[in-house]
Amino acid sequence: MRVLRRGDAGPDVAEIRSILAGMDLLPPVTGTDDYDTFDVAVEHAVRAFQQRRGLMTDGIVGPATFQALKGASYHLGSRPLSYMIASPVHGDDVFTLQERLTELGFDAGRPDGYFGPATERALKTFQRDMRLTPDGMCGPATIRELHRLSSPRARGGRPVFLREQEQVRQAGPRLRGKRIVIDPGHGGDDLGVVAGGLREADIAWDLARRLEGRMKATGMEALISRGPNHSPTELERAKFANDAGADLFLSLHSDKNPSPRAQGVASFHFGNGNGTTSTVGELLAGFIQREVAARTGLQDNRTHYKSWDIFTRTRCPAVRIEIGYLTNPDDARKLGDPAFRDIVAEGILIAVKRLYLLGEGDQPTGTFTFADVLAHELAKAE
Repeated sequence: MRVLRRGDAGPDVAEIRSILAGMDLLPPVTGTDDYDTFDVAVEHAVRAFQQRRGLMTDGIVGPATFQALKGASYHLGSRPLSYMIASPVHGDDVFTLQERLTELGFDAGRPDGYFGPATERALKTFQRDMRLTPDGMCGPATIRELHRLSSPRARGGRPVFLREQEQVRQAGPRLRGKRIVIDPGHGGDDLGVVAGGLREADIAWDLARRLEGRMKATGMEALISRGPNHSPTELERAKFANDAGADLFLSLHSDKNPSPRAQGVASFHFGNGNGTTSTVGELLAGFIQREVAARTGLQDNRTHYKSWDIFTRTRCPAVRIEIGYLTNPDDARKLGDPAFRDIVAEGILIAVKRLYLLGEGDQPTGTFTFADVLAHELAKAE
């Protein structure tokens, strides 16, 4: 599809307007001649939808927003659902199915709106228990049983994220043996933000190597998702983490803005605006945000939930950190300093350690050091 923005027109715009109207974000169809025009009202409605769904709030309908809009037009029962390897079925109806199965005690995995193998396994188990044909196809008979058994329960697929928390608790406070995928953004021909003589891909790669060295020194298994001349897609990066059996996924980026005054650090974790969020991802994002802001003096732009593919397609808790704006002279000056990148790497490592400490022997933000981490690891080994 083509990217749509204010001023565009055509049948694809009319389709978007119809979906937005169905969500009460635009007035109902009136048959006016300009219904196929992407005007200011449509842009505002798109922004509202993007904010609600944890997407980039730019008012532009690109591939991610279009997919989310199409997915929002489906409700459970409006179409048959099944697992497709080549092109996974996606939509709000899949999300509802995943939540219903999880609430009934069937592990459908993370409720992300994608009909994958975990959802198929949970659905087949449900069908067998209900004496239905266990074909993994969510059709009318399965829908009837799901509705019959539905009752007020805790919403949001929380059992999935309670399991995440329990895995962290059982993993213990030591870092040794933890497998972390470090994901430097962009790479290869994709340079990311380029400003002030700095390239985002180079900054992310250098920071990833510094973080990798510190993690390995503690006994962690640190894996970098790409080489210096390679730029995988988000799905390829997620597959790398899944195939590696990663415990955590850390994506490193820097930002840009038309205004040179935009500055600071922000951290992101999985959340979709429907009350579902990765508890461990949110906790780790908070630790990283506070540690990096306290140690570097970068403006604290807080943590935010998003439903980016890098979050929905990784099976482990994932966090993305936007470290500074290369379009801001002060941030760019700091990021260009190798000593500053050392400080950022240490802050991220300390945040990971604090996640696994779960409050045990923790210290105030910005005071825990790399030497403290090594000492703690040595003490726990004795």
